Amino acid sequence: MADQPDNAAAVQPVAVAVEASSLHDQVMTIRRALAGSPVRRWLLWTSVGIMAVIIATSIGQVLLNRWNQPFYDALARRNMAAFLHQLLVFAAIAGGLLVLNIGQTWLNQMIRLKLREALTLDLIDQWMRPARAFRLANAGAIGVNPDQRMQQDAAHLSDLSTDLGVGLLQSCILLVSFVGVLWELSSGFVFHIGGTSLAIPGYMVWAAILYAGIASWLSWLVGRPLIRLNSDRYTREAELRSSMVRVNENVDAIALYHGEADARRRLELDLGTVLGAMRRIYTAQINLSWVTDTYGWITVVAPILVASPVYFSGDISFGGLMMAVGAFNQVHSSLRWFINNIGSIADWRATLMRVADFRIALDETDALHDTEKRIAFGQNVSGSLTFEKLEVASPEGCTRLADPHVEIRPGERVMITGDPGAGKTLFFRAIAGLWPWGSGRIGLPAGETPIFVPRVPYFPVGTLREVLDHPNGPAPADDADISAEP
Repeated sequence: MADQPDNAAAVQPVAVAVEASSLHDQVMTIRRALAGSPVRRWLLWTSVGIMAVIIATSIGQVLLNRWNQPFYDALARRNMAAFLHQLLVFAAIAGGLLVLNIGQTWLNQMIRLKLREALTLDLIDQWMRPARAFRLANAGAIGVNPDQRMQQDAAHLSDLSTDLGVGLLQSCILLVSFVGVLWELSSGFVFHIGGTSLAIPGYMVWAAILYAGIASWLSWLVGRPLIRLNSDRYTREAELRSSMVRVNENVDAIALYHGEADARRRLELDLGTVLGAMRRIYTAQINLSWVTDTYGWITVVAPILVASPVYFSGDISFGGLMMAVGAFNQVHSSLRWFINNIGSIADWRATLMRVADFRIALDETDALHDTEKRIAFGQNVSGSLTFEKLEVASPEGCTRLADPHVEIRPGERVMITGDPGAGKTLFFRAIAGLWPWGSGRIGLPAGETPIFVPRVPYFPVGTLREVLDHPNGPAPADDADISAEP
């Protein structure tokens, strides 16, 4: 029996590919994964808890900002009794904030831990569905190095999502808490230009929004390339790790054939691509630093410069100036969250793209190429193995048997022959049901379970009892249970 390639066959080659999804699709994919996680309730209550802590912290920050005026006014009046009293007030406020900060840190770590658990368990569950891992491995670039996407990328996405999410929530709550305070403080600001008085309602609020808005726009303009550069770096890192694992798994063959020099060249090439990707990221980060660092230095004096005209005109006291500056810094700190985290946002966006696209590919693997012809499977009550007009689609064309009808009866021994590259491997994968694309029919013996031996033997990591019982699930409790099994 011989198999023959046919590049002109009607069955089209299988070329599985998944296009990059949009940000909305990626976010919704991760949301669905978390919604079905067994730890979703824990994540929900922890999120509610950290929100409550952040709100309490914001109230403490407002109280601390109000403390600025009587404290600095006491200093200006050289009033020792009032000064000591304000120190006691500060100790009470700072002590409460300290407890809240520690509680927030603990909740942050727990959310990060459970988010990592939920994401990784979901990806493993989707990956280990019947035949999915095999089909994904033949699905192109999306199926390369899935271990990194499930282990390293999922962990990194959990850390970034937690830190950025908590930071954004905290900034929003602080903004809501202090924008009213700053508006009230700057409502009485009057600018005297010549003989004309000009009052701008909420002057410092508008100044903070304009100042942070310009800086955010510049930061995004300069930092946006980091999304693509970070994604490329993670791909290169995965290729380097894959090469190292491959060398480690074949050290005996490399040593026997003295192939160390060739293996070293391959690893050096992969390392070169990683270093090149890192170099491009560092260049982009330096360009971004010119914007963020310049903005940071200007911020040191910006609130005082904004409020100084009113102070020098005598409309507010020194304590009032410091209170206005403190409120401006809180509002501005909330508004500049995007600027401070532009690098992390780009990294999060790249990691989300890798994890979510991988999750989407796992979901769609079973449905890919439904328009392609598929091999039909049936059972033969006669106990024979039959092939009826079998054609197996492959990237190179189509593989088919020399005879349109083949029947292998129980006890018969058959050798499959064919030219190199004719598709013998795909033929056996088709019989096993791993490669369903093609046409024709495969009839398997009814009531029988075929045994297929892979090219590379596989034994699960564990005890001998677990290996003997693979893949039937948990190992039996004792040896008697094993001997009693059929």
